[in-house]
Amino acid sequence: MSRPRRLPTILLQIQKIHTTGQHLKSKTGAEHRWLERHFRDPFVKRAKERNYRCRSAFKLLEIDDKHCLLWPGLHVLDCGTAPGAWAQVAVERVNAAGSDPKQPVGFVLGVDLLHLFPLEGAVFLPHADITDPGTQKEIQTLLPKGKADIILSDMAPNATGIREFDHLKLIHLCLSLLDLARGILRPGGTLLCKFWDGKETHLLRRRLLQDFQEVKTLKPPASRKESAETFFLAKTYRSVSNVQQNKLE
Repeated sequence: MSRPRRLPTILLQIQKIHTTGQHLKSKTGAEHRWLERHFRDPFVKRAKERNYRCRSAFKLLEIDDKHCLLWPGLHVLDCGTAPGAWAQVAVERVNAAGSDPKQPVGFVLGVDLLHLFPLEGAVFLPHADITDPGTQKEIQTLLPKGKADIILSDMAPNATGIREFDHLKLIHLCLSLLDLARGILRPGGTLLCKFWDGKETHLLRRRLLQDFQEVKTLKPPASRKESAETFFLAKTYRSVSNVQQNKLE
């Protein structure tokens, strides 16, 4: 449900890392290559300049700029929120901190298995598993009137390095997220979820099309080309009764 790869766990302390020769020499070959790529990454530099917690902020910014998902007053559930970059973007765009007094004030709830550092304008639920019924109940309690207008998911399981196995684990997580959506997403709502492409991708897409009127596959520029990471954008959520009717047809 959190950042999957072993090497990028150092992202949580990235502000403390310096590209000195001594620092790089202390790393293994794989870590050294990852650090070199990381520090050459223009999105890492831009994230630091704009005070985003990590480069993934630009994935959501690019998707939102193109598809207009977020606007002032919306209620957002952000799953797999650590370290909080997507929550930062959501807070800005839905005016959750009330920065613009002329616009409606939105709400952002972030959930993750990991510890979450506070963010103005967001409510965080750390050390929480969205597949757990107790967590799902708490999410519904924390959301205004128990409903969200949009669900964002950048979550992923801990990767094993076995691509197909990891793909199946993330598909299972996304299906669990859809089960949660049926209880908290408003009719007409939106869901954006990350998945790792593989042989079961079509099953997730089919399930999304049962619940939503439109499903698009996205690969934002900030998502590395060599990565299997892709996103489904599902829009116009049907009510539970309409979903059941759609299954019968």
